[in-house]
Amino acid sequence: MKSRSTAAKRAAVIGIMGALAIALSYLESLIPAFPGFPPGAKPGLSNIIMMFAAESWGIADAFFITLLKAGFAGLTRGFTAMMMSLSGGLLSTCAACILLRNKRIKIGYIGIGIICAVCHNTGQLITACLISGTFSLVIGYGPWLLLFAAVTGSLTGTVLKFVTPALQRLK
Repeated sequence: MKSRSTAAKRAAVIGIMGALAIALSYLESLIPAFPGFPPGAKPGLSNIIMMFAAESWGIADAFFITLLKAGFAGLTRGFTAMMMSLSGGLLSTCAACILLRNKRIKIGYIGIGIICAVCHNTGQLITACLISGTFSLVIGYGPWLLLFAAVTGSLTGTVLKFVTPALQRLK
């Protein structure tokens, strides 16, 4: 059985990780649209924290961070932003938990980052189609999101690879 101090330390670290994910999410919301990139596309830096949580603590804590980020998006940017964050975040978190917790899967952080980004974009695209009622978005917007996911997933996977040793010290 875990001691109270160990449980309190873990709760504090998860809280810090959640706050860091929220801060990264907020900073990303300030980034203007890049010409030539899909509208609303962001690097997904807060997903680095979720992927770390999925690997280090497991599904419950990774989902907690995802729900925290979605709630923050809802409070600061409205219902649609919350739904977009939640739908993409839930699929991405599922992928991260499967890929990072299963030691038989050896595709590396960059591969995991790309798969999580594809899942995140897929969840958001499905939500956008349902909200707008425009299912042709999949054809026109989907390929661009896949390309963007490859770029951003490579970025987040690379960053995760380099920051994991520092974050591990928090555990």
